Formats: sequence, structure tokens, C-alpha cells
Amino acid sequence: MTSQAGKRKGLRWQDLLELALGSLGANALRSSLTILGVAIGVFSVVGVMTALSAVQQSIDSSLNVFGANVLQITRNPSVEISLGGRNRNRWRPRINPDQAQELKERMDEFGIPTALSATDPNERIRYDDRKTSPRIRIVGTNENYLLTNNYELDFGRNLTATDIEFSRSVTVIGREVLEALFPHENPLEKDVEMKGGRYTVIGVLKERGDIFGESMDGIALIPHTKFIERNWHRWRSMEISIQADSVETLKATEDLAIGQMRQARGLEPEDQNNFEITSNQALQAAFDEIAAIASLAGLLVSGIALVCSGIGIMNVMLVSVSERTREIGVRKALGARKRNVLSQFLLEAVFLSEVGAILGIVLGVVTGNVIANLFDAQMIIPWFWAWTAVGVCSLIGIGFGLLPAVRAANLHPVDSLRHD
Repeated sequence: MTSQAGKRKGLRWQDLLELALGSLGANALRSSLTILGVAIGVFSVVGVMTALSAVQQSIDSSLNVFGANVLQITRNPSVEISLGGRNRNRWRPRINPDQAQELKERMDEFGIPTALSATDPNERIRYDDRKTSPRIRIVGTNENYLLTNNYELDFGRNLTATDIEFSRSVTVIGREVLEALFPHENPLEKDVEMKGGRYTVIGVLKERGDIFGESMDGIALIPHTKFIERNWHRWRSMEISIQADSVETLKATEDLAIGQMRQARGLEPEDQNNFEITSNQALQAAFDEIAAIASLAGLLVSGIALVCSGIGIMNVMLVSVSERTREIGVRKALGARKRNVLSQFLLEAVFLSEVGAILGIVLGVVTGNVIANLFDAQMIIPWFWAWTAVGVCSLIGIGFGLLPAVRAANLHPVDSLRHD
């Protein structure tokens, strides 16, 4: 008896599902447009969250371009959110080589490694009849660049303080330069041509790969004194990297660096800092702020779209009730109960919202990962937001489908059969 009752119960729900699908299929265009409305709302939030999650994961792993205990001193902020900040910073004086060198000497007195750097991007390097692609970064720096930027020497030697002092024409090249110019020979003591003159190769860096779509191996380091001789102009600004002993001493080192930099810049006690000092933590905090704004915007757009799609579901179901009044009367005359009619119309509303949710999730995940791929981030599926979308769309289907379902369930059989 129990199994037969369960079977009849299963058949009843199967019949309800067939009726619901048949009704939606009979109005395919109307149903498709309703599903599209739900999909757009889900797509907006899942796409944004997928992209943000993937990019944030990439940033967390890629910020090791600098050490965790490294500070960066630049003229302007690395990340600017406020347009007003950009206007204020444009009048800051550039960090000239004398100021940068004075800061290094001051930090040397405390035994704190400091790297100075200036960069010419998108350059070529030549050797005999071979040349690199035009995306090599020529970096004028000193002996501490490898330490503060997490590079390691593969073979040869690093720049030395003597190279800097005597402004020697020497260079340490990255793996991309090595493979392009010296595929089958030892590059050490070979002369290459790059912007500004000829340089002798003294060392090769270990491979780093790409970060945010930029090759970390397309690099050539030269003494910053030689860079200033040949490549410097008055519109440039030096960048400075300072390595604290540990993450625990980072704050103390930052305070020290700010004080020493203010002296090097000739600032009075009442003057504001006219330079920016940042760390990995600060960059991460800036990205988190941007991500929070983008997430809020995505949720707002998604919420509006989902409410509009919910209203669309209600409208479609109300029209469906009106069009199927005689059908409802026939079903009730044949013994259908209120809960059967209620279940059928609720099932139709939930089906519309859930199909829209699935379509939106798929489109959101695909689009979000395409965007994330531009940042060389790994593919990610935001399960939390996917399941949240399914749950929210279920509530929308039930909430906005309840009124039409109740109206259909409360129709009188005799009045329904008389309906034209």
C-alpha cells in the first residue's frame, strides 16, 4: 500500500512537471524573454565575482614581485582611486637622482638595503645580427635590485657598488634576452647594444615568468649612474625600494624611511609628504577597496535586474492564469485540488527563474574567467555565489509566482468553465 501510494504521489508530481513544461513550451518566446531577464541579473553578479576572485587570487600570489618586507618610494601612488588625488599629485616634484642617492646613503648608515631604479620600457637589445622583441625593460639600478625585487642570479655576477661608482657599461640580463640573443653560446663577456650604447654582459637572472601579462624575464639591469649619463631626462623620477629586516620591523623601517626621505627632499616639519611610500599590504588594501566597490556595484545592478525579472515572472504567470482559466476549470471539475493547481503554477515560476539562474551562472563564470585570463589568473568557479544565485532565484520564483499561483488555485470551477 505504501509503495503504491508513493508511486501515485510520484506520478502526480511527474504530471505536474509535464503540465508546467508543456505550458511554458506553448509560450516559448514569452518564457525565453523571462528567462533572459533572470539570466542577465545572475550574470552581472556572478561574472563580476568570478573576475574579482580570480584576479584577487592572482594578485595575492603575484605581489611577491617585491618581498613581503619591502617598501616602495615613488613620486605618485601605485594605485589611485580618487580622481582628485591624481590632480593633487601631478604637482609633486620628481624624485631626482641626487635625492635618491642621498636617501640610499642615509639608509646605508642603518644597514638597510636600498635599491634605486629608473626604467626605459619597450626597448630592443641587439647582438650581432640577432635582436630581441621590442618589449625589454632597461633598468638603471644598483647592487640591491635583485634583493628587493625577488630576482635570483642564475650564473655570472650581479652589479656591484664598484660598477655603480665607476659607471661601468655592464649589464645583467633576463632569461628572455638570453634566449633571444644567445641561444647556443655563453653570453658572459659578450657586448650587446641597447639604448644608450654598448654593454658587456656580466650575469644572467633566473627565470621568473609573467605577472599580469608582463614578462619578468624581459629585463636588462645596468648601473643607474650609467643610465643617468645616457638615458636620463628632466621628466623622469627615480623609484626607490627599501627592504626591512622582517615583516615585524616593516612599520619601524617605514617611519625611518619617511623621515630620511623628508630630509632628502628638504621638507620642513609642517610640510606634507610630497612622495608616496607603499608596501604589499598597502597595495592589497587598495585592491580590496576597489574590489569592494566593484562588488557593491555588481550586487546593485544584479539586485535591480533580478527584481525586474521577478516582476516579469509575475506578469507572465498572471497572463498565463488568465489565458488558462478554462483549463484550470476543467482540471478542478475532474477532481484537481487547490494545492495541485498552486503547485503547478509555482513550479512553472520556479522553473523559469532556475533556468535563468543556470544560464546566468554559466555565462558569468565563462565571462569572468575570460577577463581574469587577461591578468594571467587561474580559472576559478565561485561556488558560493553560484549557490547563492540558485537560492535567490528560487526565492524570486516562489515570491513573485505565489500571487498568480494563489489566484489560479482560488478560481471557482463553474466560473472558470464559463470563461471565454
